[in-house]
Amino acid sequence: MKSFAHHYSSDISREQFELIRTDLEGIRKRTKPRKVDLYDIFCALLYTLKNGCVWRDLPSDFPKWETVYYYWLLWT
Repeated sequence: MKSFAHHYSSDISREQFELIRTDLEGIRKRTKPRKVDLYDIFCALLYTLKNGCVWRDLPSDFPKWETVYYYWLLWT
């Protein structure tokens, strides 16, 4: 699983994310292993919400915007 290095004010800690990980993991059927860490996806969503940027303007130290958008659709 690929992990990205990012440090933004919108990021939460890994400990905080562990409190909600099981809820987020249960939404998608697990047919194959994930290629990206859900923590990185969630932090990218928080970045987008805090900064009001469009999906395509996510910094390159987050997963691809298409991946982040896919999970946003699942989680909403």
